[in-house]
Amino acid sequence: MLHDKWLTARLAYLRGLEAPSEQQRQLLLLVDKLRRTDADSRILAALIKAEAAAERAQRARTEAARLAARDEEAARILEAINREAASREHDQELHNAAELLILAGLVDPETRTPVFDRGELLGALLGLANVPAEDPRRREWKRAGDALLAEKTK
Repeated sequence: MLHDKWLTARLAYLRGLEAPSEQQRQLLLLVDKLRRTDADSRILAALIKAEAAAERAQRARTEAARLAARDEEAARILEAINREAASREHDQELHNAAELLILAGLVDPETRTPVFDRGELLGALLGLANVPAEDPRRREWKRAGDALLAEKTK
């Protein structure tokens, strides 16, 4: 009975197609044939099975396309989340650098503006950047900085 409902619905669908396949046209011709031979009945049964398989295949292709689109959307969402996380990490690093300038007394904590002339401050930072890593002043600066950070994080 369920097969008859499916077949009735499928035949209605096939009749509504503008360009049915050759196999679908044969199916419609055999279904409408008033006097079928045994050979016609066997061919009709095979065509019905083939049409059912074609419908299942189309549903599977549609489902696969839906899943692929969902996976692509999930990948886009994940990429956006990763970009946002990287941006937050970048912003946090900038905030941490600003906090170091505040701790050093180079930036006013309330106004968040440099307490020295910008050119003077940049020049001092350029001087620091040009001091070689093995220079003893760098070790002294690190000790002083570590001590202040330890004191402020108590």
